[in-house]
Amino acid sequence: MTIREFRLERFLAEREFRASYVLGASDCETMSVQELLSLEAGSEDDLLRLRLGYIEPAGSPSLREAVAGLYASVSPDEVITFNGASEGIMAFMNTALRPGDHVIVQFPAYQSLYEVARSIGCDVTFWQMDEEKGWSPDLEGLQDQIRPATKVIVINSPHNPTGYQFPESDFRALVRFAGDRGITILSDEVYRFLEHRADDRLPGMVDLPGAHVTLGDLSKAYGLAGLRIGWIATHDRDLLRRLAGYKDYSTICNSATSEFFAEIALRHWERIVARNLKIVRRNVELLDDFFGAWSNLFSWVRPRAGSTAFPRLMAGIGAEEFCTDLLRSAGILLVPGTVFEHDDAHLRFGYGRQDMPEALERLDDYLRTRFG
Repeated sequence: MTIREFRLERFLAEREFRASYVLGASDCETMSVQELLSLEAGSEDDLLRLRLGYIEPAGSPSLREAVAGLYASVSPDEVITFNGASEGIMAFMNTALRPGDHVIVQFPAYQSLYEVARSIGCDVTFWQMDEEKGWSPDLEGLQDQIRPATKVIVINSPHNPTGYQFPESDFRALVRFAGDRGITILSDEVYRFLEHRADDRLPGMVDLPGAHVTLGDLSKAYGLAGLRIGWIATHDRDLLRRLAGYKDYSTICNSATSEFFAEIALRHWERIVARNLKIVRRNVELLDDFFGAWSNLFSWVRPRAGSTAFPRLMAGIGAEEFCTDLLRSAGILLVPGTVFEHDDAHLRFGYGRQDMPEALERLDDYLRTRFG
């Protein structure tokens, strides 16, 4: 398989760990091992007794039970775990698709949601989101993109990088649309539970009619990216069998220690998410004030969910140039829209981390120095 460079991941790999403030991060505030173990009495002793051999390839039964508990209609044997959502994407694309299949992808998008399909010979069409309509994609216009070879529609809600969240009526309409045409929906739900208003929370795609697919992980809403635990949940038993076969060639099984920590996190997921949601809600209010004060330099669509926003830079310079100088001059990392293969006008802000108020203060100083 030949695949193009992953622009976002290369961009972050070269910059993220030398920045004082990673203001473009998509994940939420993380936890220490001590903090995680403190959620459950006796867990430290359990960790010390943990055996470090191979574990079940699909994930331990108790971990899959914990994942299934996030959904209304999923049993543990309808879950397969992966080394992060990234491996789940690779496995799905390489088992659900064949060369010549047509895939429609909500765009802008995390690159692997379309690049892996391209790399195996699929034809990819972007379902463009409209900034002037609150980043909403055109549900009616989707009909014009359907072909006889259309196999999968890929969506991401809450959305990275825009923070868009499908209204539930549109979400269900999309399920009916795909079901009527025999198309599978891959729903990337790694930001699920970060809805700014509880009323905006959607059901998992796997809980709606049809053999659709939910992708989840612990990296974003839970802030536990270092565990590298993700999953796919679906009622399609044949797809689950093929996913398991793919994993035999990739990671075989997850890390035993990662699964141990993941189980604790999922047994206490509401507490972890509540903490991060509190940070997100505080920070989005700070961004409201920030973009209001700098309305001559930025315009933005206030996100409804997730931990990322995608404002437009109106300073007469490109986003790449701006981000390069900002990192060099102030130690702040923002992500230009070019690494999403979108444009050189937008920037990804991340607002799921505890240190965002200090980062915004430093950004404000930078802007005053550069733009007055």
